[in-house]
Amino acid sequence: MLKNIIDTHAHYNDDKFSEDRNTVLASLPEAGIVKIINCGTDVSSSAESRRLAESYDFMFFAAGVHPEDCAKPENETDLGEIKKLLSHPKCVAVGEIGLDYYWQEVPRELQQKFFEAQLKMAKEADMPVIIHDREAHGDTMELLREYRPKGVLHCFSGSTETMREAVSLGLYIGLGGAVTFKNAKKAVAVAQEIPPDRLLLETDCPYMAPVPFRGKRNTSAYIPCVAEFLAALRGVDPQALIDQTTENANRLFFGGLTA
Repeated sequence: MLKNIIDTHAHYNDDKFSEDRNTVLASLPEAGIVKIINCGTDVSSSAESRRLAESYDFMFFAAGVHPEDCAKPENETDLGEIKKLLSHPKCVAVGEIGLDYYWQEVPRELQQKFFEAQLKMAKEADMPVIIHDREAHGDTMELLREYRPKGVLHCFSGSTETMREAVSLGLYIGLGGAVTFKNAKKAVAVAQEIPPDRLLLETDCPYMAPVPFRGKRNTSAYIPCVAEFLAALRGVDPQALIDQTTENANRLFFGGLTA
């Protein structure tokens, strides 16, 4: 069994875990999971992520406003509440933040305003960011060039060229179940070229379950499927790949700590 796994991006506060959340979470250490970062998408989910982190030793959290949520009526106070959460001892990042131009109903200018404000917040707090970038590669990279945060491009969907630039800026690349999909040719090409010290594993659960579980509810217990797929692509041992990605996650989010 593969072990020593860090899931760098999860959403266990999601309603899809309402009926058995505690049972699922309690089972994960036996599945080789040593740490999970649960990501907020607005104030309420960030606060719920905090509560989960307080309930389980192996859980940590990120606080942030997702681009899809920045148009909510309460957004005038959102960022102040997010900033308060960053001081919690188990908060390890500002996230999930970024740009999503797939959702046309949220004005791009508003998304950019929130993204930029949270990049500034992360710099002030000396914390990494967890970045959502969907069909917004150009504007995302422009802001990353300007602010030079430490962090990860989660569920990376860009080109090999964009990956190389992100790595040159000191960023990490997060990959999950989507890389195993049959139509993921671009993601596979990227996965083969990510420097070993810049790769992170994630689920984005309950979404993006890997093959052979595609279409089902995702959990951190499915990360070995992704690790085995990536290891075969890269010609390395699956446990060695996991150990490297765990070292990377500890370096980025936990100050290099291995425990």
